[in-house]
Amino acid sequence: MTDFIKNEKNGVVFLTAPTITVRHGFTTRAGGVSGGNFASLNLSYGRGDPAENVTANYRLLGRAISINVFSAAFTKQVHGAEVRICTDADRAAPGDPTPYEADGLVTNVPGLPLLAFTADCVPVLLHDPAAKVAAAVHCGWRSSVMDILGTAVEKMASLGSVPADIRAAIGPAIGSCCFETGADVPEAIDAWLGRDAEKCYWPEAGAAGRFMVDLRAANRLRLICLGVMPENIAVSSECTRCAPDKYWSHRWAKGGERGSQCTVICL
Repeated sequence: MTDFIKNEKNGVVFLTAPTITVRHGFTTRAGGVSGGNFASLNLSYGRGDPAENVTANYRLLGRAISINVFSAAFTKQVHGAEVRICTDADRAAPGDPTPYEADGLVTNVPGLPLLAFTADCVPVLLHDPAAKVAAAVHCGWRSSVMDILGTAVEKMASLGSVPADIRAAIGPAIGSCCFETGADVPEAIDAWLGRDAEKCYWPEAGAAGRFMVDLRAANRLRLICLGVMPENIAVSSECTRCAPDKYWSHRWAKGGERGSQCTVICL
């Protein structure tokens, strides 16, 4: 696990990873204008938070990280394994309709921010400083076991990237302390990772057929299998479920209402 760096600008609190040298950030709940169960930096439309609040939050985020979030590439996430290579034609503003579904975005376009969204799932940023290629990937457990990271690295390679040159950051997500599942998730991880899978889950004490899963560890192992150097992978130690005042957590949603974190990278 790695200590990420806390940053605060005009009240917006976000984290950066020591492995990523371009503009990037993993947002927290702090620094926005939303209220109630959406307080305060909610970056998700369509959940009950007034759209004008969400748009204002994006404006604050853009100023904090020094990116133009109103000319960026956004994902329409479906817990799949689709990874899209983004160009200037994909530039959009927050809330605009997204004409494609993808849980990962890759680009080599300077100044094009890539954004992905989480609220317990694992956010992963990838950056190859030699080839000047970046990716933002939403790794829920279904996307993970469908090998979305393998697809992302393959798409980066199509733009000239080499796995050994890739730097990775695995952000705050639900930890093994809180990610309790049935046998279906470990079985899917077994099929995905093979013999290394046993390092990523264990039976929950006193609960037959239940398991505790470390999805961040699983994605780290997959990156290493893909050729990313272990020393180039930073992994956050923070559990979103354990820190609901700091992060949005799907499993902690109050009254079924919650916002979303945003993970962003920009060459």
